[in-house]
Amino acid sequence: MVLVYVQKRSPRITYIFKQLMGRILGLNLEFTSKIEEFIAFKGIKFSYGEKRMGNELFVKSHGLLDEQGIVKMDIPVSFWGEVPAFFFVGEESDLPYDIFSAAFYLLSRYEEYLPHKKDEYGRFPYAESLSFKNNFLKIPVVDLWAYKFKDLLKQEFPGNDFPTRKFKAKNIMAVAELFRYKEKGVVRNVGGGLRDFFQLRFKAIFNRLKTQLALANDPFDVYNEVLRFSKQNKISWEFMFQLSDYSSRCNNIGHNNLKYHSMIKSMGDYGAVGLLLGYEALHDKQTLLKEKKRWEEIVNRDLERALSVLYGINLPDLYNNYDTLEIAHDYSMGYPSRIGFRAGTCTSFLYYDLNLERISPLLIHPAAINSTAFEYSSFFEIKTVLDRVRKQVKAVDGELLMIYKNSDFVEGQRRDKFFQIIERMNNDEGH
Repeated sequence: MVLVYVQKRSPRITYIFKQLMGRILGLNLEFTSKIEEFIAFKGIKFSYGEKRMGNELFVKSHGLLDEQGIVKMDIPVSFWGEVPAFFFVGEESDLPYDIFSAAFYLLSRYEEYLPHKKDEYGRFPYAESLSFKNNFLKIPVVDLWAYKFKDLLKQEFPGNDFPTRKFKAKNIMAVAELFRYKEKGVVRNVGGGLRDFFQLRFKAIFNRLKTQLALANDPFDVYNEVLRFSKQNKISWEFMFQLSDYSSRCNNIGHNNLKYHSMIKSMGDYGAVGLLLGYEALHDKQTLLKEKKRWEEIVNRDLERALSVLYGINLPDLYNNYDTLEIAHDYSMGYPSRIGFRAGTCTSFLYYDLNLERISPLLIHPAAINSTAFEYSSFFEIKTVLDRVRKQVKAVDGELLMIYKNSDFVEGQRRDKFFQIIERMNNDEGH
């Protein structure tokens, strides 16, 4: 057990200490505000506050965890060894940086509550983030800070056992469009064919005709091939299916289609299934509720997992809606168009609502890799960046969460390249 002395225990302190000491380092944690109890304790202990009490292990507070509300601040970023860090507190602290305040800033997504100009999709722009501006977006700094602190604890309290965790890769397939051409009816296929003709996409017209005449498999019907590959390489998946109404942003087959229902249920035999949110569900609780009910009627159990793969997250409204509708797990914490760690971590964490200063039961699983980002780079560049990110996650025994789309696995060289990437990222031996 680890005992932490604090003068006053705030919700922010409770939240972030349990994340770093508990979820990341695997240590049991207790707080005390009684000096006598702290002095008498013989195990691993340290104090956190404005001043050191004596000769104990001491982490100086930056002050953020004692505040309430949201305040704009200038944050200089420097280096702690080779690791970027911020909230420098000086040499009087046994840690030169208040890693608890810094981790809280990143995990709570503090900067996303501050005034900012949204991008074309209504998302928080990655270019506005502290991590992108200071070149540590691809580094799980929160986990690295926690591991550096663990090294200090081992040094100060030799002979104590420290738990270990194991690197894990997790793959999610987001299915926004089950089939490219199949099951969409005559009107939609004729309309799509005419649109392809006027846009001179003759290959698409040819593929559409072949699919409709049963001369070729639908390009997006990749599920058996992916499962075959995954079985051979012992790779597991979770599957997210969209059940939105047809619109300019949703080109899926109808949510009442029985073949769609059958596919969702059958994929549940190979991995956990969840809901891929439509655009409207991000902003409207009633739409989210409608899609949730559709999913539950198909699968016949409560919805636990949800993902927004392209349109990001609408903080704090979306997560508060999750709480109201009792959705327990979110996989949307990433930047769709950039590889990296939006919240600075490769460890799942609870959602903290800054507006209400409350700890939510919603567990956020941060996604480091979204295949949408691959569109901006060559295959060689992608492999190089992914290897670097994977190495970072392995260094802290974290979880590498990757999101792919069924449309990534269309037949030919594209499928082969994605299979290479997935095999490479899931190989436990590393590269």
